[in-house]
Amino acid sequence: MKQSRYTDSQILSILKQAEAGTPVPTLCREHGMSRATFYQWRSRQGGMDASLNGPSQGARRREPAAEEEVRRGAVEGRDRHRGLSKKRVRPSQHRAGAFPAVQATGVSVRLACQAFRISETGDRYQATASHENAQIADWRVRWIHHQRNWGFGLCFLYLRNVQRLPGNHKRVYRIYRDLELNLRIKPQKRILREQPQPLAVPKTVHPVWSMDFMHDPLADGRTFRLFNVIDDYHREGLTIEVDFSLPSERGIRALDQLMAWRDKPWAIRCDHGPEYLSQLLIDWAKSHGMTLPYLQPGKPQQNAYVERDNRIVRYDWLNQHRFTRISEVQDFATRWLWTYNHERPKMGLGRHHPDTEVGPGGLISTCADR
Repeated sequence: MKQSRYTDSQILSILKQAEAGTPVPTLCREHGMSRATFYQWRSRQGGMDASLNGPSQGARRREPAAEEEVRRGAVEGRDRHRGLSKKRVRPSQHRAGAFPAVQATGVSVRLACQAFRISETGDRYQATASHENAQIADWRVRWIHHQRNWGFGLCFLYLRNVQRLPGNHKRVYRIYRDLELNLRIKPQKRILREQPQPLAVPKTVHPVWSMDFMHDPLADGRTFRLFNVIDDYHREGLTIEVDFSLPSERGIRALDQLMAWRDKPWAIRCDHGPEYLSQLLIDWAKSHGMTLPYLQPGKPQQNAYVERDNRIVRYDWLNQHRFTRISEVQDFATRWLWTYNHERPKMGLGRHHPDTEVGPGGLISTCADR
């Protein structure tokens, strides 16, 4: 049976932190475990009156395994003494072996360096951290309080393209790992389904919009809805309307406001929701010379642009905050939409944000520069 790398004391401490109010995603990030593992622990010991004083029954059952681990460590130490340990690869490992040899046997530094196949200069070398590392780490720790779901890729692009901080991806990743901020990668399940029609990718600057609805509860339990509209070509969020009820008239009013300051789209992609099938919206689209390309039933991947936007909205701020009033949600959504369009890098735009334009020679300019 596979032994857990967490002791009973550590498990009980993590469960007590969760009971005290610490969010479960934060605990999983800090201790490097999955949510499924946490809920398994809570189902086994969450309802028990846990105490950290004295060994538990699980610890008593693992005592023979601990003794076996100690014996295995002694065998590994004997093998290491015989030269049967793993091959040293890094220069730091060679230096770690040369210095004790000089202290224990009294041989010269030159002879020890020859034995461990390192230079005397390399033995005396002491790595010094650059002040830029502290600057990158400080920015990353401060930014984690605002964007908890950003992984290494988005963090690196934000530091390089928005904050203009120095350092390549290797240095930033090393600092990212040292701070223990790496997120757990959830494996995806591949399900065999019927072949849907391919996603219609816009090839020109003439806009094609996508729209979709979301819902979430307030602190008092009342459910509100969000109406999201994005530009498929520029990957730009156009609007987020929030209210308890969003009928077709409200959606048409939001689209009219968008077309008052933007070019009229050729088409607006949507699913088969009752708001989109209403005759009022169909007549409105015909009067403006637009089409409403509907998705195939059960094929949300044909509207992948707005579905991706919905996921970002859900994990970036909708699941991170508890709102009490509709006005709070609308104000936060408006401010977040500016950050989404002006600061958040996107892979589909060459790892830049929608407000960035890459000109001849790779020169980067923004709306402020233009």
